[in-house]
Amino acid sequence: MKYEVTKDLETGNALIDSEHRQLFDAVNQLMDACSSGQGRSKIESTAKFLEGYVRKHFGDEEQLQKTSKYPDYPRHKTFHDGYVRQLDVVCAEIRRDGASIAALSKLNQHIGVLVNHIRTEDKKLAAYVRGAK
Repeated sequence: MKYEVTKDLETGNALIDSEHRQLFDAVNQLMDACSSGQGRSKIESTAKFLEGYVRKHFGDEEQLQKTSKYPDYPRHKTFHDGYVRQLDVVCAEIRRDGASIAALSKLNQHIGVLVNHIRTEDKKLAAYVRGAK
């Protein structure tokens, strides 16, 4: 199953929506690589992308939440901070131990948490931002 940013997930903010598309593209590329037996070769570049992506994207998203006076900002920020810490651990393990099936599994699980967050929490944010306009 390919991930895509559907209308119900769009925030109405071009930057945030574009960043979600970038994430889904990276996840889809990793899934394609795994399907063709090339997951190990793609894991390090995906991990590196995610490290930069989450910091920039979470900062942009948090700015949108502040600007729109999103009432659930503190909880959303807490999730972001915890996610970054956990991702740092996973990525450090990949750099230290190299690409492996176990590393791929951990990274896939971590990506799954982020995709689920977009589909639930960011969907709430998108509805709020659309209603606030």
